[in-house]
Amino acid sequence: MYAIVEIAGQQFKVVKDQKVFVHRLDSEEGKKVTFDNVLLLDDSGKVTLGAPVIDGAQVSAKVLKHLRGDKVIVFKKKRRKGYRVKNGHRQSFTEIQIDSIIASGAKPSANKAEKATAKTQSAKAEPVEVKAPTADLDSMSVAELKSLAKEKGISGISAMKKAELIAALS
Repeated sequence: MYAIVEIAGQQFKVVKDQKVFVHRLDSEEGKKVTFDNVLLLDDSGKVTLGAPVIDGAQVSAKVLKHLRGDKVIVFKKKRRKGYRVKNGHRQSFTEIQIDSIIASGAKPSANKAEKATAKTQSAKAEPVEVKAPTADLDSMSVAELKSLAKEKGISGISAMKKAELIAALS
């Protein structure tokens, strides 16, 4: 079983008990961290793809140590000008070990639970229909007419002219 997970702005393919170097995390050594941005899961041939993430999937890991990478030398020079600049850079990394990959059935965090209840309550509310005043269509700009057509669900409005938009909205 493997997962593709987003950690600190980068995507990693991880397997259980794998050690991964990621950009510096704000947690102490020895602490457990969980990552909810699971983009893909493969459970022995059964692939689950997120849109953009998989709900309920988590990857938990343990922070092993914080360290710095090798030095990278940046040297700039302009010939015949006497301009030379030499800089060095060492990137900060965190080494983590993947403890487990949870496909589903994970307990959602409090924020996800609140979002889920808000979604169900908004789904139960009756949809509000937008009505356009037909007398004011001539005085509206093309951008306003296009946004109104988009709200009504009229497709192909990008190539329409003002007269066609007024006819479609009437």
